[in-house]
Amino acid sequence: MTAPDINSPDEQIRYQRGLEVLNAVDGGSAPAVMENLADIAPALAHHIVAFGFGDIYSRPGLDPKQRQLVTLGILTALGGCEPQLEVHIRTSLNVGLTPTEIVETFTHAAGYAGFPRALNAITIAKKVFTERNLLPVKDD
Repeated sequence: MTAPDINSPDEQIRYQRGLEVLNAVDGGSAPAVMENLADIAPALAHHIVAFGFGDIYSRPGLDPKQRQLVTLGILTALGGCEPQLEVHIRTSLNVGLTPTEIVETFTHAAGYAGFPRALNAITIAKKVFTERNLLPVKDD
């Protein structure tokens, strides 16, 4: 079985759609992620954009805030995804989630994913909030 040609017209349409969505929510860190993969896994970089954002994030039914809440919950539950969680905390702020909503998401996740994973997520959130001068978190 051969891998799909990431340069085919159909793949490029998916990729361009994904870039539009990614640029709308990301806040500028996506190019660095894609460049970091270019020399070792260009197809993975392509699929992150084409599938992740061109196919999944561009679907109707959930707005960007709702998608980020789901993503934060899943990454917290999975554990071991702290670099991706950091990116998605930034993205969550970019699409309008408040620090209080993000912290509440991790607090809620503690009941399902456990306190260690929720604490790991809060640690990453504190780092991002500190960088953006959003501490202390205030009730909205």
